[in-house]
Formats: sequence, structure tokens, C-alpha cells
Amino acid sequence: MKFQYSVAAFTLLIILSNACSPKPYAESNKKYKAQARSLAKIIREQPADSIVADSQKTAQYWVGTTNFGLRKPNYVIIHHTAQNSCEQTLKTFSMESTQVSAHYVICKDGTLHHMLNDYLRAWHAGAAKWGNETDINSASLGIELDNNGIDSFTTAQINTLIGLLLSLKTKYKIPAANFIGHGDIAPGRKVDPNVNFPWQLLAQKGYGLWYNDTTNVMLPADFDPILALRIIGYDVTDRVAVVQAFRRHFLHTEEKGELAEQEKKILYMLMQKFM
Repeated sequence: MKFQYSVAAFTLLIILSNACSPKPYAESNKKYKAQARSLAKIIREQPADSIVADSQKTAQYWVGTTNFGLRKPNYVIIHHTAQNSCEQTLKTFSMESTQVSAHYVICKDGTLHHMLNDYLRAWHAGAAKWGNETDINSASLGIELDNNGIDSFTTAQINTLIGLLLSLKTKYKIPAANFIGHGDIAPGRKVDPNVNFPWQLLAQKGYGLWYNDTTNVMLPADFDPILALRIIGYDVTDRVAVVQAFRRHFLHTEEKGELAEQEKKILYMLMQKFM
């Protein structure tokens, strides 16, 4: 009888302990929900109530279209966190003062945190450009990999990332060419993900583009590397930085300086995929 009582008391203690245990992100999650409700309220507002068009005639009544949906992301931007732990990054992204966020965070052990609804705009890209797209945050999903900016990425992280990319590509019909890095869209300002990131592996699975064997490639006499970089999508305002961004992504090096003949062949082959 005493044994049964002890077991029951112990069980009750565990239940009460779990019920009273603090949820580490309860406060920031509460703010998330409040902000989501605030945005939902804006969406529910009747359009054109406060808009005055440059017209001599104002409509007497509102007509709402029945054909609409949520905006869908068309790019995936991959980052490294440049912090020392996954927990540190989660705290950074849940503090209002930091003004930075991402849709997903992948820890070194492969744990996936989905921090923001895919249809909402995260603050992960900053001042960036790719092709004619200048508001990357509005058109993309941000994925952060727990990495200090120097280390290699773990197998568990990459496996989780590949599974996530498959889901996102399928769900949103994102083109293979639109899986890119933060350093690609902000050359000179950002360098993530670092040179250890396996872009070739991702490209082989359909997330990003890669080049083929360049043995028999003949460069045209008038080949312009800077024009080729611009055709791919790079912002070529800072020519030194954009060459370095290209090397980081496709050659796994941080070298600076003019492109060598072999590097130009790689760039030429990649350019063909965008023409």
C-alpha cells in the first residue's frame, strides 16, 4: 500500500513539475501571435477606404474581387548564423531589438526550427539584389544554418536542409536557379554560407545550378566576365566583391584578384544556363 502511494505521489510530482516548468520562449511566442493578429486585421480591412485616386470620378460603392491568394516565395536564401550555438540564434531571432529573423533555423544536430510562417516576410536578407529583384525579403524564404562562419556544416544539418528544400521547392514551385546564398545577393557585405557549404551537392539534387566539365570549353574572344556575372544574377556594382562571391560559391575559395582562364570557363558555362 505504501509502495502504491509512493508511486502515485511520484507520478503526481512529475505531472505538476511539467505543468509548472517554464517555456523558454513563451513571451516571444506571445508577441508573435499578437503581431500575426495585427497583420491579419490589416488584411481584413476593406481595400480603397483610405486611398484617393487621381480621378475626377469616385466609385459610389466598393467591389471586391473574389480571385486572390497569398503571395508565394520565389527564392530561398541560405545563410550561416555566424553565432556560437543554435540556442544563441533562437534568442537573437526572438528579441525585438535585433531586428533580424529567418523562416527556418537548422541546428548542428539537424533539429529544424520553423520560426515564421512561410507567407510572412522575414528580415534576413537586408540590403540585397539578385537580377532585377531588389526587395529580396518580400520574395524569399530565409534559412539559417547554425555555424560560426568558419566550420564545416554537419551531415545532420545538410540532410535536414535537403529534406526541407524538397518540401519548399515542391510546395512553392521555386526554380532551381533561385536557391542561392546570402553572399550571392549581397557581395561585399555578406559572406554566408561560408566556403565549406556543399553547393554542388545541393545542385545535383535540384537546388541551385552548377557547371559541367570544362575540358572542351572554348571562350569567345569577346567574353566579358562581369557581364556574365550580371546575367547570372549578381549585382556587379563592386567588381572585386562580386568576383569573390562567385569564387566562394562555385570554387570554395576566398581568393581575390582577376579570374583565371579556367575560372572564366566555369563562369561561361554557368552563364549559358541563364540564356
